[in-house]
Amino acid sequence: MELKSLTTFLTVAEKETISAAAKHLHLSQPSLSRQLMELEKELGVTLFTRGNRKITLTEDGLLFRKRAEEIVELLEKTRSEFLSPRDTIAGNVSIGAGETYVIQLLGKIIKEIQVEYPNIKFHLFSGNADEVKERLDKGLLDFGVVISPVDVKKYHSLRLPARDTWGVLMRKDSPLASNEVITPKDLWEVPLITSRQSLVSSELSKWLKKDMNKLTVVATYNLVYNASKLVEEGVGYALTLDKLINFTPDSPLCFRKLSPTLESDLAVIWKNTQVFSKASGLFLERMKERFIEE
Repeated sequence: MELKSLTTFLTVAEKETISAAAKHLHLSQPSLSRQLMELEKELGVTLFTRGNRKITLTEDGLLFRKRAEEIVELLEKTRSEFLSPRDTIAGNVSIGAGETYVIQLLGKIIKEIQVEYPNIKFHLFSGNADEVKERLDKGLLDFGVVISPVDVKKYHSLRLPARDTWGVLMRKDSPLASNEVITPKDLWEVPLITSRQSLVSSELSKWLKKDMNKLTVVATYNLVYNASKLVEEGVGYALTLDKLINFTPDSPLCFRKLSPTLESDLAVIWKNTQVFSKASGLFLERMKERFIEE
């Protein structure tokens, strides 16, 4: 399978019609259709459902698009690293993180580096810890920001000088809004919206003193903004971190901390086998200088 086949497939998936994709790729429609059929034959699956007006991805097609995007992204990352000038520090640094204010801590280092090395570019990926680790393992990210503890068999880590406190996001007119704090029993019988992150679920389960499967989890999220919209509509109570919430004066929502307090440490992680480019190596050095001193 060649890179050209992957980029052709991704273009068709994006354009959703053979005609639009053929025009974009400067190919004839018969030629493009033939390439797609050859790709499907090579994989032994059907990637597209062909309709009258547009084509859509099958379940196999959706999986292949994800893999194709990862392969193309990794190739571009590799190409960028090797094309960087050898006599200067340049290139790309990729960082994955969830919604957390500690990105500002990294932002200070990023700003300092860009003043000294304007040819270093930083790229942020937003997702929960499971998604960040998956991309780290595949080489698509250099660093990830996750909640501790960290799997030391797979990752090196650098603890950040920050902690997040867990609580519950709810409507101001909800029954629990009158409570100053939320206890485990308060949540045993109410509809909950929780993070999809596996480690978070484990920690919350310990705090709740109940298996998550025995609670009424009506929805999960990986970005708290989306969860907040479900809370606004009265879908349930969202378990989340305090510093992720930015309320406007007219917001219908409020936040209550947990009791006993549940806090999470944060860390920057990278693979034990990671080979750094000059740019990512410099970023790691600056993080160690800043955070180990603190």
